[in-house]
This record gives sequence, structure tokens and C-alpha cells, in this order.
Amino acid sequence: MNQMSEQLSPAELQAEADQFRSEFQAVRDAVGKVIVGQQRVVEATLTALLCGGNVLLEGVPGLGKTELVKALSQVLKLNFNRIQFTPDLMPADVIGTNIMTTDDQGKYRFEFRQGPIFTQLLLADEINRATPKTQSALLETMQEGTVTTGGTTYTLEPPFFVLATQNPIEQEGTFPLPEAQLDRFMFKVVVPFLSREELNEVVTRTILKKKVATSTVIDGARILHLRTILDRVVVSDPMRDYACRMVLATHPDSQFSTERVKKYLRWGASPRAAQALIRSARVRALSLGRAHVSFDDIRHFAQEVLQHRALLNYDGQAENISIRDVIDECVTKLPMEA
Repeated sequence: MNQMSEQLSPAELQAEADQFRSEFQAVRDAVGKVIVGQQRVVEATLTALLCGGNVLLEGVPGLGKTELVKALSQVLKLNFNRIQFTPDLMPADVIGTNIMTTDDQGKYRFEFRQGPIFTQLLLADEINRATPKTQSALLETMQEGTVTTGGTTYTLEPPFFVLATQNPIEQEGTFPLPEAQLDRFMFKVVVPFLSREELNEVVTRTILKKKVATSTVIDGARILHLRTILDRVVVSDPMRDYACRMVLATHPDSQFSTERVKKYLRWGASPRAAQALIRSARVRALSLGRAHVSFDDIRHFAQEVLQHRALLNYDGQAENISIRDVIDECVTKLPMEA
């Protein structure tokens, strides 16, 4: 059982869960006024932010990915920067560089000029267009919330959140993200195309130049407080084991894997996936006003957690097997009881 939950009475835990649900819904509704449709994308992005994770969005251009980050920065009162990744982008263009300046006495000295990564919400647009060297500049920041350059380590202002995007269609001139960096993203969210009604609404707003007003709902300090509430959500032993078995089910040599996993997957999800399943389940439980995690909470974001961490083998790639279908089968066929 969760040890921190013992410090509060059930009534106090429930009161915190009710407050979390109220604020979560208020933020989701405020962002939803700006973003047409995409409720699942908004929910997943907000969940990862509250968990302290990062998100990789995959979708064609024009689906509102940039507007989503802008809306979040306004509703959450956080600083926002955007980096357009290109093949000629260098690490110094992301983290910053040391330049030579003179002081009041005319002496030369080096001064560090911060790059766009020094923010709270960072949109890394088309991240797979940059070289691996530049992509790796994000690794330390995403994991530790720090930037090291010239032998000096700088701590970024919390909360720090990276939302990276990539286009699934255009592959020419791109550099696929290495597995080590993919694993740093808590979620990979596939952004679906708009429905007929949603597309009409987007076009109407564009033609009439309708701007939807947004206001601050919570700020960075409140986000950090909400993260402390997550640690108090009760995760029972069966729930924890269910998350672990779900991750093991993506490994072809595991006793929990299905026949399709054994046939088409080369490697399964890492231990970070089990941690992400539980963290996201805690947010979902609180967003529904509960102070304990259920089986459905664990399953809810399984696709976003697992799909970018499992690798197809040669047969899976040759037969154009959908990794999403394989993950769906893992989740649906996994028994709740061991």
C-alpha cells in the first residue's frame, strides 16, 4: 500500500481528490474552448504535465498542436517557447551558448546566453527533422530538468514540460528518434484528423477570425502542489502487479505475452512504462474524484504509454503490423487477476 496515504484520514484524502477533480476539469474545459475536438489529446497532455512527464505528439500539420501548447501556457500561466527543428539546427541553438563580452573595466569575459529551452512549456516542433546530436540536447533536460554547458549546470524553473511533434507522413530528410529518447517521453499521442463538424468549426473560426478568450485557471505553484497529491493516491498491490504484468506482456519471451507479441515484437516496454502507467492512473483516479487506483485507470492510457516503447521485429515490419493493434490485444487479453 502507499505509505503516504496513511498520514491522512479517508475523509481528508477524499477532500483532496474532490479538489483535484474540480481543478482538473476547469483546466480541461478552458483548454477545450480553444482547441476544437481532440478531447483525448487534451486529457493525455494535461495528465502528463501533472505527472511531470513529457509528450510526443504524432500527427499531420494543421491539427492544432501549437495552439494546444499556447492554450496550456495561458490557462496555466506558464512561460512558453517554440523551437522549429531543422537539419541545420545545432545544440547551441537549443540550450544556448557562451559569448565573449567586456565588463565595465574593459576586460573580456564569457557570458552565457540562454537558449529557448529555458522556459516552462517547450514546443519542439518536428523534432525528427533535427540531427541526433541536436535531439540528444533535450535528453538531460527532459529527465533532470537541468541544462549543463561549459561545465556549469543550470536548473530550469519548474514545472518544465516538453511537448514534441513529428509528422508521420513525411519521412524523407528526417532522423527517427532513438529508443533512448523515445523512452523519455511519458506518452506518445497520435492526433486524429478532425471530424466533419470539427473541421467546419475550425474553418468558421479562421474565416471570421474568431478568437476565444482564455483566462488563468491555476499557476505553476499550484501544479507543483497538485503533483504532491498524486503521491497520496492509494495503489494496492494487485494494481501495481497489474501494471507490471501489462509491461511484461509486451515482451515476446514473457509468460504473459500473446501469440501476436511472440510473433511480431522484437522488444517490449521498459520499466519506465510501468511507472508511467501507475502515475497516469493516479491522475485519472483523482480527475474522477477517487483517492484510489482501479484496473480501468491502469488501462486508460496503456496505448499512449506502451506504443512507442515496443519494437516490431522483421516479420512485423514486413507484414506492416500495427503496433497499436498489438498493444490493444495485450491490454484486452491480460487478466486482471494474476
